[in-house]
Amino acid sequence: MKTTGGTDAQKRRAAEAAVEAVEDGTVVGLGTGSTTAFAIRAIGDRVADGLDVRGVPTSFASRELARECGIPLADLDEVDAVDLAIDGADQVATTDGALVKGGGAAHAREKVVDAFADRFLVVADPSKTAETLSRPVPIEVLPSARTTVAAGVSDLGGESTLRRAERKDGPVVTDNGNLVLDCEFGAIADPESLAADLASLPGAVEHGIFVGLADAVYVGTDDGVEVTEY
Repeated sequence: MKTTGGTDAQKRRAAEAAVEAVEDGTVVGLGTGSTTAFAIRAIGDRVADGLDVRGVPTSFASRELARECGIPLADLDEVDAVDLAIDGADQVATTDGALVKGGGAAHAREKVVDAFADRFLVVADPSKTAETLSRPVPIEVLPSARTTVAAGVSDLGGESTLRRAERKDGPVVTDNGNLVLDCEFGAIADPESLAADLASLPGAVEHGIFVGLADAVYVGTDDGVEVTEY
């Protein structure tokens, strides 16, 4: 697994290449994170040039950036379909397109929008790719269920840590008013099985393993974009 972060240029290339798939009249899911931010800005530029789209944001942050960029917005329950979703990832398994997401604590809403979309495009830089997923898996949990979910994670062979806020005392609180446990499992040989086990834990709102959802992964490099279809 690569451990160094990608450059802004790499992220921009991936994002702008994915945005080329956005067509006039579509509903677009707007993901969360630094790479997706480049995609939102690129969509905003095309809206300024006359593109007719509606965006469905997955977080407060993506909503605010989309508004800044002049993208018309809608809530998920206001649209009949999401034609295309563009979102980033904390890690992408190159073998099958499985993902770990949730570094921005928005994975619950992201998963709903990405799963609902007709096509889901992942944008990433090379530092996010790996043959096998190994990043800690975020789990959004009901505040009252933090200890019981942590016990369930331990039973599954994982070690959980409550995510702490960086600029205030106390834990990170999601847009949904819940807490986040970051759960270390080491190398995840069977993401689908672990995803099912985590989903079965009472009090777990949503986990950050995305299996079978990505239709294509755009990886920005120093001199272009590598696209893998799944």
